[in-house]
Amino acid sequence: MAARERIIVGLDIGTTKICCLITELRENNDLEVIGFGTSESKGLRRGLVVNMEQTVNAIRHAVEDAERMAGIRVDEVYTGIAGGHIQGISTNGVISIKGDEITQADKKRVVEQAKDFAKPVGVEIIHVLPQEFAVDDLSGISNPVGMAGSKLEARVHIVTGSVAAVSNINKCAQKAGLGLQDIVLQQIASATAILTPDERQLGVILMDIGGGTTDIAVFNEGSIRHTAVLALGGDHVTHDIAVGLRTPIAEAERLKIKYGHSIASRVSTDEQIEVPSIGGDTVNTVSRKILAEIIESRMEELFKLAYTEIRNTGLAEQLSTGLVLTGGASALEGVPALAEGIMHMPVRLGLPRGIKGLVELVNSPAYATAVGLCLYEASKPSYSFKPKGSTMFERILERMVRWFQEIF
Repeated sequence: MAARERIIVGLDIGTTKICCLITELRENNDLEVIGFGTSESKGLRRGLVVNMEQTVNAIRHAVEDAERMAGIRVDEVYTGIAGGHIQGISTNGVISIKGDEITQADKKRVVEQAKDFAKPVGVEIIHVLPQEFAVDDLSGISNPVGMAGSKLEARVHIVTGSVAAVSNINKCAQKAGLGLQDIVLQQIASATAILTPDERQLGVILMDIGGGTTDIAVFNEGSIRHTAVLALGGDHVTHDIAVGLRTPIAEAERLKIKYGHSIASRVSTDEQIEVPSIGGDTVNTVSRKILAEIIESRMEELFKLAYTEIRNTGLAEQLSTGLVLTGGASALEGVPALAEGIMHMPVRLGLPRGIKGLVELVNSPAYATAVGLCLYEASKPSYSFKPKGSTMFERILERMVRWFQEIF
C-alpha cells in the first residue's frame, strides 16, 4: 500500500484555534503523528462559522504547516462539530419478532424505528448511538441477535445538528481545497482520545471546555447516555478579564494563560502583574489575586451549570469514576480542584493517549479533539485504505453505511 492511502487527518475547527493533525496508520494498527499545524481562529463564534473567508484562511494556514512537517499534501480530512445548535435526544424503538430468533435485520429495523422521529426543519442527524436493547422483559442487552423473544426494544441516543452549520463547515473545507470525509461530534472525538474503557463502563462525565462553548457527554455501561452544550467557554473568561482589568482582548488572553488561576484563595495578594491599558498608552500594576477572582467567578458559574445539567439527567449516582476535563480552558491552573469542589466528585485532567510518533506536539487537553478524530476513524473495524467518495452524496451515503457498521 502507498503511504498516502494510510493517512488520516483530523481537522479541529474551533472557536479559538484551528488545528490540523496528520497521522499515519501503520500495519500493526499503531497511529503515528507525522504532522501538526495550528492557527488562530477568528471566523467562528460559539462553534458556528460567522466569517467564511477568515475561517478558510485559518484552515489553510494550519493545514499548510502540518503538510510541511509531514512532507505530504493533504486532500481529505475528518472534522469535529460542536456549538449550541447540537442537540442530543434519547429515543426508543419497539418491534414485534416474527421468527424463532432475533436476526441482524430485526436489530437494524428496531434502530430504524427508534430514529424515526419528527425532526425540526433545518436539522440533520449526525450520529445514531445505540445504548441498549431489551427482549420481552429482559433489559440491558448489548447485542440481542440470536436470542428468542416476541418483542425487541432499542434505546438509541441521536445527535442532531443544524443543516446550515454542517453545510458551512463543508464549504469552508472545500474552499480550503479539502474534501470532508466525515463530521464527528466533538465530544465523541475527545472521548476517544482521553477516556479509558473502565471509565466508560463504570460511568463518567466528559467536559470539553472550548473557546465558545463547553461540550458535555455522559457515559455509562460502555455507551453514551447524554450529551449537552453549555453556552460558556474560555472566551467568556477572557472577555471578563478584558472588561474587569480594562485591557485589550489579546492581552486578556495572554494574562489568562500566563498568570491565570481558578482559585483566588491560592494566590497571594502581594503578587503583582503588569496589565497594558486599552489603547496601549499606559501599563497598570494589578494584584494577580484580582485576575484570579475574575477567572474563579466565571469558571464557578460554568461548573454550577454543568452540575445542574448532570443532576437533571438522573444519572449522577451512576457516575462512579467522576469527571474528566479537557479542552484548552481546562488547562488553567486550579481548574480540576475548583471543579471537584463544585461537582462533588473525583476530577482529572484528560490528556490525549493512544498515539505514537511526535506525541509531544499534542500532549495537551487543547488537542484532544484533533487526536480523537484520527483515533475514532482509525479504530473502526471497517476502516480501509480505499479512497473515499469525493461528492457530498457519496460522503453522506458512506456516513449512513458507517452508522450501521458501528451498530452491527
